[in-house]
Amino acid sequence: MSPLCRLGLALVLVLGSGLSTAAPTLTFGVFGDTPYSDFERRQLPLTLEDMGQADIAFAIHDGDLKNGQSRCEDGLYDDIHKVFDASPVPLIYVPGDNEWTDCSRTSAGGYDQMERLAHLRRVFFFAPRSLGQQHLALEQQEAYPENLRWVAGPVQFVTLNMPGYDNNARNPADFAPRNKANLQWLGQAFTQARDKHLKGLVLIIQANPWIEADNEGATKPGFKDFFEQLRRETANFSGQVLLVHGDTHSMQINQPLRDRKSRKVVENFTRVETYGAPFLGWIKVVVDEDETRLFRFEPKPWNNRNNGPLGQ
Repeated sequence: MSPLCRLGLALVLVLGSGLSTAAPTLTFGVFGDTPYSDFERRQLPLTLEDMGQADIAFAIHDGDLKNGQSRCEDGLYDDIHKVFDASPVPLIYVPGDNEWTDCSRTSAGGYDQMERLAHLRRVFFFAPRSLGQQHLALEQQEAYPENLRWVAGPVQFVTLNMPGYDNNARNPADFAPRNKANLQWLGQAFTQARDKHLKGLVLIIQANPWIEADNEGATKPGFKDFFEQLRRETANFSGQVLLVHGDTHSMQINQPLRDRKSRKVVENFTRVETYGAPFLGWIKVVVDEDETRLFRFEPKPWNNRNNGPLGQ
């Protein structure tokens, strides 16, 4: 297990201390950065089956449903869509860089980025609902239908199309309007959470926005506006904020955001990075209104040798 995974598991004990004996308000699962190989493609239905047996309300895949070098062919998206749509629980998908911005690579087929994004929308975001055998109604942003919002229990959920490595900032024709739309969608989500007196907000993106660099004033260009708004909104929100992302394949659960002036930890902000290839697994998130901390976490690492959860 990597040091980051050990750190994340240690923080599970901290963030989840004082567990309630009452039934939780809500549970859901998060995963991403898979499948990257034929082996992982075979594991994907088994992972979803494991989530279904865990009695969660829904699952969220935070992007990268292929590796960055494989060709961005229509058949690949159609295949993953069938698997996602067979999920025993509602499944929400967030686009990753490997399936649209990186498709311009020669090895990936030399596709036009915007054409691949348009195709993703036709395959995965054709209706205001989740994928899966059971459908969860979702709100879509009109111009960017992959940006989603919904409320479950005491929590506002919001997804943003924010891919790694740097939010595609190297393509201004894409970045400028999408960044503007993302900021508007995020601001509206916080407003809704405040107006409805919700206790939490969960934000899901694909990119690792490099929070530690932002703490030091070395923010990457593609995330500058995002961090300014996220810090402001979090400071003005009485509930707890959970950021879920993938991208760098090191499962971690921590509180990395710091106040730039005082250097103190922003106490109502938590980050979860999901497992990523070749380290498979998912994380169960438990929402409990009766606890001091709204969110607690149960990592579910996948045993690659026995094709199942560790411990089975």
